[in-house]
Amino acid sequence: MRKRLKARIPKLVRQESWRYNRVKESWRRPRGVTNKTRRRKRGWPKRVSVGYKTPNELRHLHPSGLREVRVDRVEDLERLDAKVCVARISHTVGEKKRVTIIDRAKELQIRIVNPGVKGKEEAPEVKEPIIEEREAAKEQVQSGVAEEQLKEEPEP
Repeated sequence: MRKRLKARIPKLVRQESWRYNRVKESWRRPRGVTNKTRRRKRGWPKRVSVGYKTPNELRHLHPSGLREVRVDRVEDLERLDAKVCVARISHTVGEKKRVTIIDRAKELQIRIVNPGVKGKEEAPEVKEPIIEEREAAKEQVQSGVAEEQLKEEPEP
C-alpha cells in the first residue's frame, strides 16, 4: 500500500530549481505575486497540499511495516511486542548501555534498527596506561641522547 501511495504523490520541488544550480530542490513556499507555482499554472511543479498526507495507519512506520519505538533503557524493551514493533536506540545512549540493550533485545527477539555496536557482547574495557612502561621508555630515549652527545664530542 505504501508503494501505491508513493506513486500517487508527485515529486515536490522548489520552483526554478531545475534552472539554477544555486536554487536547491528542497521545498520553499512560493510567495511572489505573479509566481506560476503559487497560481497553480499547468506545466509548473505541484504545490505541497494536505491532500498528499499519508493515512494515519501508515504514518510513522518503519519501511519494514513495523511501528518504530525509541528505547532509552533495557526496561523499555519489556513493553514492546516483537510482532508489531521495532526498536530504535536513542543517540544519547552510551556504548556500555547500548550493548546491554542489544543483548536483551536478542533474548526477546526484538529487532533493533540502529544497533551501532557490531560483534561486541560485553561492555568495552578501558585500558589504563602503565606508568612504569612510560618511564622506562623515557629513560631509554634519554640514555640514547646522552650516548650520541658523547660520540659527537671530539677527543683532545
